[in-house]
Amino acid sequence: MPPEVIESIQRLRDRVAPARQAGQQIALVPTMGALHAGHRRLIDLARAESDVVVVSIFVNPMQFDREDDLLKYPRMLESDIQLCASSGVDVVFAPAAAEMYPAPLLCTVDVGRVADHLCGRHRPGHFRGVATVVMKLFQIAQPDRAYFGQKDAQQLAVIRHLVSDLNVPVEIVGVPTVREADGLALSSRNQRLAPEERRAAPVLYEALGVARQQITSGVTNVAEIREMATGITEQRPGVKLEYLEIVDPDEMQPVERVEGPVVVAGAIWVGGTRLIDNLLCDPPPAAPKPTRKGGA
Repeated sequence: MPPEVIESIQRLRDRVAPARQAGQQIALVPTMGALHAGHRRLIDLARAESDVVVVSIFVNPMQFDREDDLLKYPRMLESDIQLCASSGVDVVFAPAAAEMYPAPLLCTVDVGRVADHLCGRHRPGHFRGVATVVMKLFQIAQPDRAYFGQKDAQQLAVIRHLVSDLNVPVEIVGVPTVREADGLALSSRNQRLAPEERRAAPVLYEALGVARQQITSGVTNVAEIREMATGITEQRPGVKLEYLEIVDPDEMQPVERVEGPVVVAGAIWVGGTRLIDNLLCDPPPAAPKPTRKGGA
């Protein structure tokens, strides 16, 4: 059965209200469309855990720092609806920009230090736009759970702090990254890669893998780990490294030494396409300290 496609905020509220009153669990999967197997995994998990599944499809202009990137972002609503239908989605919420932003916003969400580094440093205002539209979607759909991919680790951290700091009653579910056979993280932007660019794109995953190997083998000096990892991207023609950083998983702050779980995150440019990826890495467990034998 095809999902109900709703474009109006009030209609979506009216659609989910009876389910909420009946005590049913409502799931929200926020997306910008151009859906792929990574989105399908989010939807499948939401479907397994909830009574009503809402997928939002909205290319949010607030989170784009470059006008050309906004204009080039793929829009393919018909095929997105087909994917949602095959995954058992109940409602597709596909509002126009004028529906979400009928007037210039005077109030937005300031995300603070969790957005100071990584993508936040290179895309000013991006996470203010993300947090603001996600808060609006939470207010509109009022879900019990919302599902986000771990590929956007900083975004996931921002949203976790959003719901915690502002007491938003939504459970945030992070879902592992879906990858191609060569390790490239699935992304709607991948379809913009020319064939030679697609062949080069997995270099970011390779670099992150080198960093993970260093960390799991016991290397703790972040400068040394970064040097090894960035050397991989520097060897690949046509690839420009934007950043490769090692941060704590909660507040996304850079660390100087690996003393616990960390996120190794990076962004590259392949031609005119920007790609991001990350890996959660754990250092080896500390060896137990020898116990001293007691004397007589």
